Amino acid sequence: MSGLNGKIAVVTGASRGLGQRIALRLAEGGAAVALIARSEAALDETANAVRARGGTAQTLCADLAQADPAAVADIKARVVEGLGTPSILVNNAGIFGPIQLIKDSDPVAWLETMTINALNPYLFCRAFVGGMIDGRWGRIINITSAAALHEPGPLTSAYATSKVALNHFTRHLAAELVGTGVTANVIHPGDVKTEMWAGIRDTAMAMGAEAEAYRQWAQWVEQTGGDDPEKAADLVMNLMSDKAASVSGQFLWIEGGLQAPIPSWGEPTNKQPWRD
Repeated sequence: MSGLNGKIAVVTGASRGLGQRIALRLAEGGAAVALIARSEAALDETANAVRARGGTAQTLCADLAQADPAAVADIKARVVEGLGTPSILVNNAGIFGPIQLIKDSDPVAWLETMTINALNPYLFCRAFVGGMIDGRWGRIINITSAAALHEPGPLTSAYATSKVALNHFTRHLAAELVGTGVTANVIHPGDVKTEMWAGIRDTAMAMGAEAEAYRQWAQWVEQTGGDDPEKAADLVMNLMSDKAASVSGQFLWIEGGLQAPIPSWGEPTNKQPWRD
């Protein structure tokens, strides 16, 4: 693929797992990629893999556990100086956060989950979307979860709430981008057997009856082998195409995932009574 030649992409959480695969696929498509994560050594591995495929990579170490507008502005300046103005942004960095009842929850861990999963995607979108609008082309993809659409239950209020916030923020962003050539969507990458999955499994195994649903989910992923993470990378690449230029403000699902798509939102059915 060479359809992304001349494009510059920013991928957070790019040092491993899904973020790494997405970064590699974007590079294979011709984009230069700015890789953002906490671990310098892991980032270097991703960058070396990009370069081994003939691509261009820049690494930037950042701890996204803090919502720091100045730090994100610095990242933007370094990316623009090193690669140019990005037109692709993938907010992939995320954590599951505390698996605790709200009454027993650690507020520091709860707020950290909101920061990494919702607040920093806002800061990154804010930082880079202006350049995309000026260039009349851009793709913003925020990684969400089906957990945001499931019926609420105990233990994971931080994670689910953060993804609901990310979903609605993305919809607001998409509404502001109509007619600009820039799109913004959220995608559910599937039920992937990742380090996050393993952490949920191990924590749930040590808990009581309140965690039974999470034990069942972890066992289901184990038994099925989970979704292939390449399917999420396929979806990201599909959104780069001209055919996807009209797809914005949507909750998107991988093709043939283990979990059937859940209705998210559609076109508004009722006009607000105070509007003409």
